[in-house]
Amino acid sequence: MPLCHLADRCTGRGRPDILRSKVAVIVLLSFGWGGGHLAIAEGPALAEKASRPPNVLLICIDDLRNQLGYLGESRAQTPALDRFAETAVGFSRHYTQVPTCGASRAALMRGRYPEVAAHLSNDAILKTHASWGDESLPAWFRRHGYQTRSLGKVTHYPGNLAGSNWDALPEELPAAWDRATIPAGPWPHAEAIMHGFAAGRARSRGVSPPIEALEGPDSLYPDAWVADAAIETLADLRATSAPWFFAVGFFKPHLPFAAPRAWFDRHDPDDFDPPANAAKPNWPSGWHASGEFRKNYGHGGRDPDHDAQYARELRRAYAASVSYMDHQLGRLLESLDRSDPEGETVVMIWGDHGFLLGEHAIWGKHCLYEEALRSPLLVRAPASRRRSAPIDAGQPPSHGRLCQAVVETIDLFPTLVDLAGLPTPEGLSGKSLRPWLEQPGRPSDRPAIGFWSGGARTIRDDRWRLIRTAGRRGSEPVIELFDYDNDPGETRNVAHLHPEIVAALTAALEPHNW
Repeated sequence: MPLCHLADRCTGRGRPDILRSKVAVIVLLSFGWGGGHLAIAEGPALAEKASRPPNVLLICIDDLRNQLGYLGESRAQTPALDRFAETAVGFSRHYTQVPTCGASRAALMRGRYPEVAAHLSNDAILKTHASWGDESLPAWFRRHGYQTRSLGKVTHYPGNLAGSNWDALPEELPAAWDRATIPAGPWPHAEAIMHGFAAGRARSRGVSPPIEALEGPDSLYPDAWVADAAIETLADLRATSAPWFFAVGFFKPHLPFAAPRAWFDRHDPDDFDPPANAAKPNWPSGWHASGEFRKNYGHGGRDPDHDAQYARELRRAYAASVSYMDHQLGRLLESLDRSDPEGETVVMIWGDHGFLLGEHAIWGKHCLYEEALRSPLLVRAPASRRRSAPIDAGQPPSHGRLCQAVVETIDLFPTLVDLAGLPTPEGLSGKSLRPWLEQPGRPSDRPAIGFWSGGARTIRDDRWRLIRTAGRRGSEPVIELFDYDNDPGETRNVAHLHPEIVAALTAALEPHNW
């Protein structure tokens, strides 16, 4: 399998190999994949394991909605994620900081809230990494003796935007990785694999359709290549003496919704009716016209807002892409189980943000509604890395449980370094989630903050979401307030009914209104 290694500084001559690319991240902090690895070591054996630095597997997934089998979505076919959830803590109310891929990954890598406008774009890391020094997430592990590897879509750009194929230097995180690769396969360059159609075909902007389902093996599409290379890398890492931090990024279900036909055949399009909140907001709002979906792909004159069959086809294609990715993820997790039979790897699975499939008449992300910012987060920590029992002796162990506390992407950096036993860098915005891993019933301790361009901000607590969007031409900001206890679909703006809630949430949001 052809790979491009960052250390080799590929130039793209001949058949252009591919450097790093954007990735939806799943971090796996693991006891082991199989249910047989849940026994908890005791006494000296547990202490000995706790004294050894754990390996860390971080897996990122792109555009993954929070509608999965383990979260109660009956239409989802995600057996690998569901099986992993049986041995992990699933954070059902995890919120990302920015609803776009590059900026979300920047928040993950920094462990900090966005602080300038450059932190809100897809090239957030590229534009600002020089000011980070060696305090990005992987660089911090590398500084403390870990071998660091990146494979697939972990950050957004593999090189400088000036490169014709995104493969010119400088790299996004030059101090972070001992090796960073993307399986080149038949795709000619990084953007082609990021928006990959079958067998190496690149997207033609505004022409290629958003759906593709061809007969053939899983290797027709990029994520099978990612899984193959990740399995090979695990075998390579098994032979090393140093602890390792390995980040793997899968491309799907990012547009185009493309997978082998067999994965489409598992889903009936008639199962995908319109959501209850499909109408465009009828109040002043932060709604947008789905530019990524409508401008980057050709629709042959069809519009899912006015063509119910097309809308079903799109939702089915998204579900097929999720199932395809889930299978590749399962292959990787099974390989981890073989290489780590005692289950001493820390494993975290993270979705970079959500994706609207017609909710609020939006097809995409790039907004501050619930479906755009809420994404999956699963964490599995070995018994040797946990400090305390569950909340009381009558409760089951913390693995295989859902945590409903509000948590954020900025919390992942401090969580991983805590579980690895490393010192925590100063100045992180996030908190370690270890207390919630040990006691999943623990309540939320603060709201989640979200950011978008043009000064748009949101704050989400256990019950309420306030969205503040800048007014046009100097007018007053637009305020939206949603009460999830009574309106989980965000179909009514109740800001005028609860001025005291608006005032309190606006005040809490003020430090982030730069």
